[in-house]
Amino acid sequence: MSRILLGVTGSIAAYKAAELARMFVKAGHEVKTVMTPAATKFVTPLTLMTLTRNPVGVDEFALPEEWKPGHISLAEWAGIVVIAPASANTLAKMRYGLADNFLTSVLLATKAPILVAPAMNTGMWDNPITQENLKILGERGVVIVDPGVGELACGTCGKGRMPEPETVFESVEKLLKGEQ
Repeated sequence: MSRILLGVTGSIAAYKAAELARMFVKAGHEVKTVMTPAATKFVTPLTLMTLTRNPVGVDEFALPEEWKPGHISLAEWAGIVVIAPASANTLAKMRYGLADNFLTSVLLATKAPILVAPAMNTGMWDNPITQENLKILGERGVVIVDPGVGELACGTCGKGRMPEPETVFESVEKLLKGEQ
């Protein structure tokens, strides 16, 4: 059993995070979730709290249950951090070390391995800035699960779909076993 911190960012693909959380719990992992404020516009914290049986962090300044600030406590607790979906915005913040929400503060403080499952419009995915951000994150050890190709919520077709939950789950399991 591993301690998985699931980060959910603002993307229509956030609905896939619920299925991913369910899969992690079913496999016996302990799962805690942190959502960006934008993610809560797509999926409610209650959904992920119900599936993980743990509170969901959204407000970095909520009073912690422990003496440590919440973002530090979760950063130290995590055995692995999985960001699914990972928006272009959050990937850029990760690259530059910005900590302007609960999730990005946890990411800056953690020493746990990080795996991201990007999800965005094809134009955003193909943008040289996004590609440079991903290259640098990869060089820093962040594991990137390539997005899928197909119809996107915006009506276009191309690369940018969040990988299916099964694909992300399998990638996390490999990483936990030291196979990736």
